[in-house]
Amino acid sequence: MADLGNDSGVWAAKAVGATAGAGVSLIYLFPKSRREAASRFLTGISCGLVFGGPTGVWLVERLGIAGELSGPEVMLTGSAAASLCAWWVLGMLARIAERYGKRVG
Repeated sequence: MADLGNDSGVWAAKAVGATAGAGVSLIYLFPKSRREAASRFLTGISCGLVFGGPTGVWLVERLGIAGELSGPEVMLTGSAAASLCAWWVLGMLARIAERYGKRVG
């Protein structure tokens, strides 16, 4: 497996992947307000940057293509996947809380 250290290319791939994942998620689950969009987008970026490495390694090993991708490619894929999943989870939780969390009275 390639070294996934502090290479600037790896960090750029993380940032691009996290942004792409959050952007794609915006298309699939459109937010109801600007506040929801901002919070979900920032959460997607954060999760993509933090969990992009482990997610990318997990995906590559799960698919059996570990020797075929470079470090930046693994980071790009992992960051996009982690960002996409974070967006979906946060969006669904916000909708559930809105539906069932209304105060009575």
